[in-house]
Amino acid sequence: MTRLLIVDDQVLIRAGIAALAAAAPGFEVAGQAATGEEAVELAASLRPDLILMDIRMPGMSGITALEYILDRASEPKPKIVILTVFDLDEYVYAALRAGASGFLLKDTPPERLLAALALIAEGEMLFAPTVTRRLVENFAPHPDSGSGGRPDCLSELTDRETEVLRLVGQGLANDQIAKRLSVTIATVKTHFNRVMAKLSLQSRAQAVVVAYESGLVFPGGPGAQPPRTGA
Repeated sequence: MTRLLIVDDQVLIRAGIAALAAAAPGFEVAGQAATGEEAVELAASLRPDLILMDIRMPGMSGITALEYILDRASEPKPKIVILTVFDLDEYVYAALRAGASGFLLKDTPPERLLAALALIAEGEMLFAPTVTRRLVENFAPHPDSGSGGRPDCLSELTDRETEVLRLVGQGLANDQIAKRLSVTIATVKTHFNRVMAKLSLQSRAQAVVVAYESGLVFPGGPGAQPPRTGA
């Protein structure tokens, strides 16, 4: 059972999502919050598995609340999905950079919203369709790189871990990476988990951002494609 915390300053949106989740198998609504401050308090006391959070709220923003929650939470940390009106938005990019597991548009149909939350609860990556690459390429700083080397900020990674991060940044799922490197999916997951631990990353989405910001992946580079869901 996935325990869900819903955070939005609009009561109708909170109530609507809560009703959907309560009626869906596999979900339990742990709580609702109307502000970022309240979200931080409830995340600490309720310890939800998944948080669906509005990105823009009066007072503490969804991004600031996200940072507080992930910084203070014990393992396993909750997965946080940002709810937004605009997909190609610097605020969405900032949320992914801070560790959000993905984002959904507020006009997402109910059945797709539930399916997306279930996917992220299972540890997979999700973005609103078609916008991921445009989002990262529009807002990520791009150092001069792309030469195939390892940026200094990734010096702790082994060669194979660096290659796995590069392929994750290019949008490949674990099964695609396994085929590309002629290894098992379990081996890919092991390498990627080590990448996450060494770089103190909270989500696969954050790893994509790091791959671009470090220059390991660059716009229009070889194999660049939007990340897809799936293991």
